[in-house]
Amino acid sequence: MRTSSLHEVFDRMLTLNRTMEAAAYEPSWTELSDGRVRPQLWLPPVDIYETETAFVVAADLPGVHRENVEIQFDRNTLTIAGTRAATLPAKEESQLRVFSAGRLSGAFSRSVRLPEHVDAEKIHANFVDGVLMVTVPKAKGALPRKIAIAGSDEQRKLTV
Repeated sequence: MRTSSLHEVFDRMLTLNRTMEAAAYEPSWTELSDGRVRPQLWLPPVDIYETETAFVVAADLPGVHRENVEIQFDRNTLTIAGTRAATLPAKEESQLRVFSAGRLSGAFSRSVRLPEHVDAEKIHANFVDGVLMVTVPKAKGALPRKIAIAGSDEQRKLTV
């Protein structure tokens, strides 16, 4: 497969992923710790890209504390979940007058399906300035390698 074809396939996969998320943006439902169910109001934006040695998932999580984020990897699916605390102070007896409220809070979850050829034991994550970077290394068998080509003299020795 040519490199440009691989890029086209990856672009199509990302486009399909975005389309499915947009179509399903009716709020998904999240179960709270007390058993109540409420809509999931926001999905953090993510970038997903591939380098020679790894897959990288970068998620914008402004206002989310590191201890409120959980990362799981199961059956080649990386899931980033967590909660963002309320962005407005609690209303106390009509002392709060809100003119605009556009920052969403609450639970979130994003899942990314990765190819089978990853080294799950070496996944690592970094959280700096509200950006979570999760690096999923490729397995050694999935890394490109050069194949030595035997010369005609060596081929003759093998056939004799």
